[in-house]
Amino acid sequence: MSRVTIPDPSLPMLTEPAGGIPPVITAERELAEAAEAVANGVGPVALDAERASGYRYGQRAYLVQLRREGSGGWLIDPMALPDLEPLDTAIGSAEWVLHAATQDLACLAEVGLRPRQLFDTELAARLLGLPRVGLAAVVEHYLGLTLAKEHSAVDWSTRPLPEPWLRYAALDVEVLGEVRNLMGVDLAQQGKSQWAREEFEALLTWEPTVKMDPWRRTSGLHKIRQPRILAAVRELWYARDDLAKERDTSPGRIIPDTALVDIALADPKSAADLPKGHRAIQRQSRTWLAALDRARGLDDADLPPASLKSDGPPPARSWADRNPNAAARLAATREALAAFGEEHTIPVENVISPDPLRRVIWTPPDTLEPAAFDAALAALGARPWQRGIVAPMLAQAFADHPG
Repeated sequence: MSRVTIPDPSLPMLTEPAGGIPPVITAERELAEAAEAVANGVGPVALDAERASGYRYGQRAYLVQLRREGSGGWLIDPMALPDLEPLDTAIGSAEWVLHAATQDLACLAEVGLRPRQLFDTELAARLLGLPRVGLAAVVEHYLGLTLAKEHSAVDWSTRPLPEPWLRYAALDVEVLGEVRNLMGVDLAQQGKSQWAREEFEALLTWEPTVKMDPWRRTSGLHKIRQPRILAAVRELWYARDDLAKERDTSPGRIIPDTALVDIALADPKSAADLPKGHRAIQRQSRTWLAALDRARGLDDADLPPASLKSDGPPPARSWADRNPNAAARLAATREALAAFGEEHTIPVENVISPDPLRRVIWTPPDTLEPAAFDAALAALGARPWQRGIVAPMLAQAFADHPG
């Protein structure tokens, strides 16, 4: 879990888990003992996972941490124990407490851990309008304690894991349960408990978005418009990805994006023509030259377009020229949302995401009543609490700006 908050030196620092650093569980027998202890615990279960982003291929978990009242804290090595189903059974329907759940749900599911109910302390912090929502900031706000931020970006696939890293990992779940309880009180006092319940329920079925053409995220791609050179970048990107997957390493550690773009622009025909400046360019010269050959061999019809067509409305900045009424409705709705956000101390983007708002305004329902806008927002994934706020705003904006 990444943390970027700078610790406040005037506050006491949380430096040691209660009971000390738990031993790392690597054997089936130890896992069974942990599962039994967790099953006999009470209340919510605080969970976290550490990945090796930037070091390994993919986003798998390399350490799982959990803590439950009555069972204590546990550190589990999913490299040694890739199936944590006994632990999942032990947790059962107990509430999970996570911080930034979408960062960890996928990798926890890979090892057999899936929540039946959960509480996301980062999302709760957003709903409550806290100025900073990182774990360290939330702990500081509620408990007056600071969390050290070192080790957040280390290589968690390292074995054995150093003791300072394990201490850091154990502390990530040490006070999550206490923070969750205090946040629950604040949510109730602000009248946001139902909002939070609906948001947390939606997370139970959340899955990572599968991006089309992931190679288009290559840094520096904006400099290229020619389809043939774009095809070269695409082939180079997938060649690098295959190497990274084979070696279980981050693609960026094979060769950086800038080098891929440099190779594509240079269009070398031999190893001697390859750009200089990165040792992997020459070391993997056959791989890069083969990728370029594949790009050269493509028919024009198979070349990638400079950009993908969006299925949504045009950029909002063009609405004033293309559809002035839609632009006026969007501005009116945004103004109403801003006023609501300020009154209820909540970021506007948590009331409604920009994309569904723009889609409904650009392509409105056949009837312009709140119920019709409610249905349109529901089809785009908005939760009931969001629709109850936004649908009347949309109906009013269309009534104020007809035509």
